[in-house]
Amino acid sequence: MERTSQPRPTAPFGGRPAPLWHSLWRSSVRACSLWPLPALAGSDARVPRKHAGSGCGSGGAMAAAAVSEPWPELELAERERRRELLLTGPGLEERVRAAGGRLPPRLFTLPLLHYLEVSGCGSLREPGPGLAQGLPQLHSLVLRRNALGPGLSPELGPLPALRVLDLSGNALEALPPGQGLGPADPPGLPQLQSLNLSGNRLRELPADLARCAPRLQTLNLTGNCLDSFPAALFRPGALPLLSELAAADNCLRELSPDIAHLASLKTLDLSNNQLSEIPAELADCPKLKEINFRGNKLKDRRLEKMVSGCQTRSILEYLRVGGRGGGRGKGKAEGPEKEEGRRRRRERKKKESGEAGEEDADGAGRLLLRVLHVSESPAPLTVRVSPEVRDVRPFLVGAVVRGMDLHAGSALKRFLTSQTKLHEDLCEKRTAATIATHDLSAVRGPLLYTTRPPQDLKIIPLGRREVKAKDLVRQLQQEAEEHRKQKKRQNVSGLHRYLHLLDGKENYPCLVDADGDVISFPPITNSEKTKIKKTTSDLFLEVTSATSLQICKDIMDALILKMAELNKYTLENKEEGSLSDTEADAISGQLAAPRTSSQAEKDAHSPLVVEQVRVVDEEGRLKVVYPSKTDLGTVAASHVTVIR
Repeated sequence: MERTSQPRPTAPFGGRPAPLWHSLWRSSVRACSLWPLPALAGSDARVPRKHAGSGCGSGGAMAAAAVSEPWPELELAERERRRELLLTGPGLEERVRAAGGRLPPRLFTLPLLHYLEVSGCGSLREPGPGLAQGLPQLHSLVLRRNALGPGLSPELGPLPALRVLDLSGNALEALPPGQGLGPADPPGLPQLQSLNLSGNRLRELPADLARCAPRLQTLNLTGNCLDSFPAALFRPGALPLLSELAAADNCLRELSPDIAHLASLKTLDLSNNQLSEIPAELADCPKLKEINFRGNKLKDRRLEKMVSGCQTRSILEYLRVGGRGGGRGKGKAEGPEKEEGRRRRRERKKKESGEAGEEDADGAGRLLLRVLHVSESPAPLTVRVSPEVRDVRPFLVGAVVRGMDLHAGSALKRFLTSQTKLHEDLCEKRTAATIATHDLSAVRGPLLYTTRPPQDLKIIPLGRREVKAKDLVRQLQQEAEEHRKQKKRQNVSGLHRYLHLLDGKENYPCLVDADGDVISFPPITNSEKTKIKKTTSDLFLEVTSATSLQICKDIMDALILKMAELNKYTLENKEEGSLSDTEADAISGQLAAPRTSSQAEKDAHSPLVVEQVRVVDEEGRLKVVYPSKTDLGTVAASHVTVIR
């Protein structure tokens, strides 16, 4: 099910609320209201409207008048004294390439800009000189998914008003003085709160990062090549406001005990690194609530199991009393040693009574996924792809997952929240890819992935009546206008944020079932017909993209992993679920009897079943099958066992 959805991080904190850097980024975008004007010739760049009530006619006239200008959107922004500017798309890439891989100097003559985003431009290698001097009031700078690197020349700062800086998805390798974020004395980024450097090639962080950005609150370093943190980062008082630190998927070999000096740290994600120990001093962080060390081969085998399945409080307590996570002294380790002895005695008794085996004890903290080959499925699902999607949104992968428990407590809410986070992070706010989830019992195959003109595409959107895609888009645009008027500012949310992805499309992509009904309209919504409910246990998943097939596969991997984590949590934590009247009507007969504790324990270790879905062309030739033997590989390497 497609719902509303920063950058590449691999959902590091599970189904928990989104980190602060997400909130800062979202609020920045909402404040800017990046709504497109009519397309300018040779450009996909968009400038937000200044007035919510301005009509399309005047915008079209402006666009026509500016066709002869190489950067007409800059002239428009200057004339209307705009404070927000978004540049993206193929037209931008060609012009930046012609400018030598830099942004045009004229961009830096817009001193009123508060928000600037330049994204998805593979020819942008450096911002160019003049940014700091020309944009002194800049609050948010988003330069993601470009080709910046290996350094920044010249350095970005000083930017005295900057609060949000997103450099994710580039090719940065180092940020040395003179080619980095800005000077350290005086601080080049004195007001910076959120810094996103994920998805680069950084081998080390600048030693003076804390001095350059002393008010930093969130730092995202996921997906780089870091093997250590600079010592200055953890000095007492260096970053007194840092509350979130994410550095998953790096090569970190050790974590300094000085991390305890981060007095405001609340969330820490160091999953999938090369750590062998966790310093006991980590337990001294007074506000620490969430940690993630999965995917590290720790020397302390018990601690390794704990980080895969225990709550943060239990892990910190284990470290606090002297567990072998880092060692504070042998005297304090007496308690855990006694507890370890008691645990071993309990396991020995279980083995003697036939209740459990050694393998059960070793695998208790791991997630299980069983892949069912298409030949083993009693009713395999197939998606046929028409050639028309090649020019609109050509890439699609699908999968069937059986055995999800969405009935208990807040399980469904957690599932939808995790999907939203994936849309925000890996899907890059649906610009890289879009996820749709369906109740499999309502899906009638085989399916057809095709395109239709906006006036011919009909769908029953989630929570709405049947409507043509053309009318739906117009309704959403009108709702956005009304919403901005009510708020007395340019502010969009929900589906309204994704309408610009359809700009200039003569045909819209859609997924059609065997009845001829459209069940998915990416990247906007899917159908009420296949809506996920609390009673849903078997799901059909689809991921579509206009970028690449590999992105679809990576996001599907992450989605299935998250579903396995959520299902394990739901089954291990006894929650009382309740059904609405509508959902209760969907169940024929009486509800099944409550599960016994032994049944719940057994189900908690039962694998989710993932069935392959074939995607073929019009002639029936195989285009892609998911999951193949190479899919779910990185997932299995961490804390998941994939049974094929």
